[in-house]
Amino acid sequence: MQRAVESVIEQLELASGQVRRLFHGRGGGAPGLEWLVVDYLPPVAVIRAYTDELPEPVDSLVGALVGAGVEAVVLQLRGRGRSAQSEVLSGEVADKLVVEEAGLKYQVRPLQNQNSGLFLDMRPGRDWVREHAQNRRVLNLFSYTCSFSVAAMAGGAESVLNIDMSSGALATGRINHQLNSLPTKTVGFMAVDLLRSWGRVRRHGPFDLVVIDPPSFQPGSFVAERDYRKVLRRLDEFVAGGGQVLACHNDPAHSEQFLRELMEQEAPGFSFRQRLAQAEDFPEMDAENGLKVLLYQKDM
Repeated sequence: MQRAVESVIEQLELASGQVRRLFHGRGGGAPGLEWLVVDYLPPVAVIRAYTDELPEPVDSLVGALVGAGVEAVVLQLRGRGRSAQSEVLSGEVADKLVVEEAGLKYQVRPLQNQNSGLFLDMRPGRDWVREHAQNRRVLNLFSYTCSFSVAAMAGGAESVLNIDMSSGALATGRINHQLNSLPTKTVGFMAVDLLRSWGRVRRHGPFDLVVIDPPSFQPGSFVAERDYRKVLRRLDEFVAGGGQVLACHNDPAHSEQFLRELMEQEAPGFSFRQRLAQAEDFPEMDAENGLKVLLYQKDM
């Protein structure tokens, strides 16, 4: 646990009051602690244990967090044999918080059992979109709480269309735009099942940039081996000539090659440009186990 304690102290200094992963045991760099991660949603730290029961006490970790100025600590057990459960170990935790990343604000829910509302490892993707969105028409697929849309509009996008099955997630997305005083007249929020709504989406195109960030595995709504290719084979209909696609995948069971092969098979008119670098607070001993964010460009 000492390795985790040292990491959270170091990363808290680097966080400078913004969201950050404080310890990434799942990256494999701390043998014996692969079950443990710690996220910082200021002023709250969330300890996530990917196990049914704690393999060892986290008292020293909680003490280090509180001693470094963290106001509250939440423990979340996320073992496969049980539903995720959260417990407040220290301080008081509000149901909703507003946090910052790269100067942009997002609403999160630190006590939410699965996802807090912002995927911290996607920061490089949001940064890239913000830097390249100027005057572009953006399609944000599987948008969740619309963080890519916030980044795009902050970067001067002409318009963004957000697509997600969850109307609740899209409602949070609207709040995220409002928190940043971003114009929403040219931002759309469409609560539909993408795989059954191609026509409705196509009517809003073509788009200069498409972001694809589906759930890794969600039985009943999205299974990557089957459904990712259904999205990719439609890209030619959605993307303008010379337009770009940011294809994301975060399943450790699938390598970068998995996604590249799908693109070659289903979207041969798009050329690979680069894989975005991992966030520095998500170190991976094997990059193939981490988030894959691949940039493609449609041939003219």
